[in-house]
Amino acid sequence: MADGFSVDLEALRKAATGISTTLDAMATKKVSDIDAPKDAFGHDELAGAVDDFCDRWNIGVTHLATDGSEVADRLGHCVQSYEAAERHIQLSADGILRSATGTDPGAS
Repeated sequence: MADGFSVDLEALRKAATGISTTLDAMATKKVSDIDAPKDAFGHDELAGAVDDFCDRWNIGVTHLATDGSEVADRLGHCVQSYEAAERHIQLSADGILRSATGTDPGAS
């Protein structure tokens, strides 16, 4: 027989918030900030390699931010779904334990 399971809703909330906070911090640090004019490197091949690296890194960071945002959103939706299910179960249990007059039918 299954032992059931539990969900730490606060941990899910913190995970979603942590991801969002990290994404916000990433938004303030642009990859282009480390890029420099080609003459600053003193070597054309090095300048080209840095430029190519920054372009590719920027693509990766964009994908990471998109995926991270999706994960944070889904975690938030999970929390909302679990909370709604708990409210529904609580209300159902309360309804079972009360008669039409509002007293517990099992109490004597």
